[in-house]
Amino acid sequence: MGIPFRITRTFAKISLLFLAMVINSCNTLKRVGENELLLKKNAIYADGKAVKDENIESLVFQEPNSTILGYPLRLNLYYLAKKNPDSSFQAWLYRKEKREQRLIDFLSKKQVDRLGESFLVSGLSEWLKKIGESPVIIDTVKTKRSLERLRAYYGSKGYFNNNTTYVIDTVKKKRGAIEYKIDLGQPFSIDSISRNIASKAIDSIYLLHTENAFVKRGDQFDLSFFAQERERLSAIFRNSGIYNFQESSISYDIAADTTKLADDQKMNIELNIENFKRRGDSAVTTSDYKVYKFNNVNIYTDYLYDERDSEQKFVRYDNYTIFYHNKLRFKPKTLVNAVFFEKDSIYREINRTRTYRQITNLGVFKYPTITSVPSSENGLDANIYLAARPKYSLGTSFEVTRSNIQQVGLALSPSLQARNLFSGAENLSIAGRVSIGSSNDPSIIDNRFFNIQEYGIDLNLDIPRLWFPFFDTSRIIPSYTLPKTRISLGTSFQKNIGLDKQAFNTVLSYNWIPSEFIKHNIELLNVQFVRNVNPDRFFNVYRNSFSQLNSIAATDVYSGNSSLSDFYESPVGNTPRLTIPSGTTGFTNAILNNEVPSTREDFESVSVIEERRQRLTENNLIFASNYTLNLNNREGLTDNKFFQFRFKFESAGNLLSAISQIIPFNKNENENFLVFGVPYSQYLKTEFDYVKYWSISRNNVLALRTFFGIAIPYGNSNNIPFVRSYFAGGANDIRAWSPYSLGPGRTDAINDFNEANLKISLNLEYRFPLLGNLKGALFADAGNIWNVFDNVEDPAATFTGFRSLEDIALGTGFGLRYDFTYFVLRADLGFKTYNPAEEISKRWLTDFNFTNAVLQIGINYPF
Repeated sequence: MGIPFRITRTFAKISLLFLAMVINSCNTLKRVGENELLLKKNAIYADGKAVKDENIESLVFQEPNSTILGYPLRLNLYYLAKKNPDSSFQAWLYRKEKREQRLIDFLSKKQVDRLGESFLVSGLSEWLKKIGESPVIIDTVKTKRSLERLRAYYGSKGYFNNNTTYVIDTVKKKRGAIEYKIDLGQPFSIDSISRNIASKAIDSIYLLHTENAFVKRGDQFDLSFFAQERERLSAIFRNSGIYNFQESSISYDIAADTTKLADDQKMNIELNIENFKRRGDSAVTTSDYKVYKFNNVNIYTDYLYDERDSEQKFVRYDNYTIFYHNKLRFKPKTLVNAVFFEKDSIYREINRTRTYRQITNLGVFKYPTITSVPSSENGLDANIYLAARPKYSLGTSFEVTRSNIQQVGLALSPSLQARNLFSGAENLSIAGRVSIGSSNDPSIIDNRFFNIQEYGIDLNLDIPRLWFPFFDTSRIIPSYTLPKTRISLGTSFQKNIGLDKQAFNTVLSYNWIPSEFIKHNIELLNVQFVRNVNPDRFFNVYRNSFSQLNSIAATDVYSGNSSLSDFYESPVGNTPRLTIPSGTTGFTNAILNNEVPSTREDFESVSVIEERRQRLTENNLIFASNYTLNLNNREGLTDNKFFQFRFKFESAGNLLSAISQIIPFNKNENENFLVFGVPYSQYLKTEFDYVKYWSISRNNVLALRTFFGIAIPYGNSNNIPFVRSYFAGGANDIRAWSPYSLGPGRTDAINDFNEANLKISLNLEYRFPLLGNLKGALFADAGNIWNVFDNVEDPAATFTGFRSLEDIALGTGFGLRYDFTYFVLRADLGFKTYNPAEEISKRWLTDFNFTNAVLQIGINYPF
């Protein structure tokens, strides 16, 4: 989501002048004492080799002041604050004998007393100190504490005999650097591993799972491996029937091997797993761990924490007992499919997690409560307590928007949610949208301020399983993968927006998530019908196409032809202009039907314009199916070392093409098959989208995105529908160009909305902190769109081979982001670094200036 703006040269000059004034007014040493050193650098050496590990560097207490491209911005902001603003104010107040009294007479005694606490006196300084950063003065006490941390860290890695020292060097006047030096010595390794396990059940399970242990004989000692091994064993035991296993039961005895030579540095490890401990009122008791099986699985559907169990009814279904009040509102099969505990099966922690996820995924219950209670010596009762959400709920949202279509827009979106519609946790949502906006488009005759409107309605039915007639999908796609079927119906209507499209769509889709890493989505049926209500407005809306056509018609060859005079608004000789739509249609037909003589160049130009007009004004019927695979190994919002991959394949028109072999469809003059009077689209489309993040340091991130997409028309189509084509430019794409303004190929944005059916893009962005929640970024975006395998013949717009890669545009720039926790507000300033639309000698850096820069405003990160 983004909005492009142009930057003026005056604004740029003022900004640079202000920045220069700030830089020149600051001195990074003005608050560093005579016998103090400002910390400029930390360096860690292990056995003489520089250490660049971010985790090890974080052990040092003092770090140099942060910089932005080498400039200590936060330090200098801190220096802008007055050291003692109240004292300065008092000195100013009493500098002149009658100043205080004059202020009291003008204000009041109380207000004068408060001036010292005001924002202008002390508040501004406090704010600057808060967003700034005080100078980091080298403190030997903190340096020694850093040494202790480094010593402990390397000790945890098996270097028990390491020695640490530090050296402080004066690099410049009042500036110093600290070198931490660690002599590691020989690491200790594991010579033997023995076990002391109190419970026979635990011992048996342990022996079955020794192969993937983190602590192994012969490995170098590493304390982190012991923590990972404790977590591994705990997960194994809890998934093998030990429902009450305590991780604190696991401990290790570590001792040096005294039978070896002193310099052999071997260690003997003993694994201890104690019995279960229960803390009572007066004592701690112990008992053997046991493998538990479920005796009963109970589901309470109306659990409100204060209900009386005696009033509940129950029904038994597949060894499950379902309790309810008054009337059971849910199908037993739906409830049972969401629970992964089974009678006579052993307890598994993973089944508990899956039950939580699936019940939450149903969307009809609040977060469930699950307990496992011993009911016999080796038996458990599983109790699942559910509290239903309201059957119906209403919602509404209000938005204020701005885009390249409208200056300002207001949108109201009411919604109704109906849960558990057919007693199987089916959820129906009905959402409407009504929006009005203001546009200064000269093609709009409506003179009212809010002169554009759009309204629509969407219905979505979510079914918590893969609904497929006559086939049970649970055998191949189990319910723990959170399968969901969605049936969608929607329609929207536009007025005074483009050609006033009316769109109708329906989707039957399936998605499931086998793991946190993988997500599948299949749209078995995706039907979209787009009707252009006012195709005669084409040349009013697409002004570039009109300008091209009118420039041909305005030449003396045609404007002086009396047979064409009815097509012009003004008399011949007074800047002729074609009327819309009769004049544009008449002139086009006259040229293409050879009713008037024309040059080959004019004929081809008019032919291209007419082909585009027909494509963008014809109604579209898209009958498609697609599959999307998403891979994502991100482990949370703070994870900055991950990748995302998305693959999508779509096929359109094949089913209708097959039906046309059985049922004779009508055809139009181009021999295209018609369904309900509309030629259906037929194409194959595929996309590859890859995102990779690298953590350069704790707060600095390098992000990469690559995209490749191609759509190939065939059969009943010789081009791709506009709604399925690609465009370049915008806040999430090539940011030095506005949306739809780049390409295709090396063409210079010859159309109002430039699109094509092949796209390649690559985005690289370096993100770094500035002030608190304000972040900065440097970016480079490369890419373009082309026509390929369709009816466009312009060599400047088509992809003809590897040489067409010379048409890849490059935009570079910088941006600011402010993190509001729930979303990020983003501003990016892009400069045209390489513009393929220019002559070869002028492509590099010709438009690299603030005048031609584009400011993109967006929400959240671009990728």
